[in-house]
Formats: sequence, structure tokens, C-alpha cells
Amino acid sequence: MRILITNDDGINAPGLEVLTKIATEIAGPSGEVWTVAPAFEQSGVGHCISYTHPTMIAELSERRFAAEGSPADCVIAGLYHVMQDNPPDLILSGVNRGNNAAENTLYSGTIGACIEGALQGVRSIALSQFYGPANAKLDNPFEAAAAHGAATIRALLRDDLWDDADYRLLYNVNFPPVPAADVKGTKATTQGFRANTRFRAEAQTSPTGRQFLWVRGGPQHEPTAPGTDAAANLDGYISITPMRADLTDYKMTERLDEALK
Repeated sequence: MRILITNDDGINAPGLEVLTKIATEIAGPSGEVWTVAPAFEQSGVGHCISYTHPTMIAELSERRFAAEGSPADCVIAGLYHVMQDNPPDLILSGVNRGNNAAENTLYSGTIGACIEGALQGVRSIALSQFYGPANAKLDNPFEAAAAHGAATIRALLRDDLWDDADYRLLYNVNFPPVPAADVKGTKATTQGFRANTRFRAEAQTSPTGRQFLWVRGGPQHEPTAPGTDAAANLDGYISITPMRADLTDYKMTERLDEALK
């Protein structure tokens, strides 16, 4: 198997090292793992692409490239430049430092890479490691992802879990904020919503008197509804959420059609 890996924390992020080991195990002795990751951290860029300016790319070592662009840029670079003669069978994005559950999904560059992969017709899986008091200070905060990542991906590689729809499936995997030994299992989930968590701007005045705004997130351990991603994670389970890039609200389309008559 040929695997393309990327992330949004940057080419030197520890989570990418974890993903490299996971991908190498999945690819097997006869497979290949190729890395195209952002040269600098790209957290929060979502599905952004560098449409109005070029992206510089550099080969750092064999099958390892850094691109001065977004995670989605990295996927495009991987498919149309780095691996253009032999495209990947699978795209893996992560392992993100922090969760990409609930509303975080909409901002995540980790997810953005997989959206691009799915739009390009390649099976794509995003992986993120929830942080919390039980794992943040471990020698390896990615312990749960490292221990359970390969098995989780293997469980998703069955043909009947994928399709060839116009907006193809992608999978969002979040590992719970606990040590590997305390992971209770895996649950299929929907995307949750943290009712009291929103990004906000805080102003700060520089020594020269200029105003700067810092974007800050909200509490990450707010409960979400049963059956959703963050709820499963906070209960010690790996969450797997099937997603598509189609943002249409189909139920509302029917109501809207009636209202417009």
C-alpha cells in the first residue's frame, strides 16, 4: 500500500512522527509512506488552499517533503507533484495535537486535508489526539493514538465502508484524553456541539500602542450529546465519525421548496 501523510501542526510536529510509525505499520514491508506536510504550523486553516500565490516545496529526505502552504495544499502537492506517477491508495492526516471533535472539525486543517483527499477520490482518514489532565503530562501524550491508531485504521479499510459518491466519505478519528491502557474501545459517532464553546477575539495593546487581536478557543471538556464525538472521547472511547464535504441541509431543502411556492 502507498500512503500519503500530512498534518496541520507542521513537518516537525511530534504527532507526525506518531503518524509515520502508524502509516509504516499499515503500509507493510512492501509498501511506501510519503510525507508532504506544511513547513510551518497551519492549525485552524480548515480547507484553505493557496489559490492566489504559489507554494514552495522542498525535499527534506527520501519521501519527505515540506510545503509552504496549507494541509490541503500538501495533499494537492502530493497527488499532482510528489506522487503524480504513482498516486497513493490512502491519505492519513494528523496525528493532531488536540481534538478535532464537535465545532473544532469546521476549523481544522487536519480535516481540511482529508476533505481535499476525498474530493480527489482518495480514501482519507483524519486522526487527532484529545488532550486532558489524564494524558497531557505523559511522557508521550499521543500514547493512545500510537497504541490504537493502526488497529483503528485497519478497521476502516474494508471496502464496504467506502463509496464512489460525488462527495466521497472521509473519516474523522479522535483518540480519547486518557493513557493507552485506559481506552475503553471504539464508537461510531456523529459530530457533536459544545453549547458553551466558541472562538473569540481578545484585544491586546503593544508597547507601541497598536492594537492586536488574539483568537482564543473555549473549554474543550464541555459535554456534548450522547452518541457524539466529544462525548465518546470524554468517556474514554475512540470516536469515528463518517463525514462528507456536502454541506447541504436536505431536510430544510424540502421545507424551503414548499415555502417558496
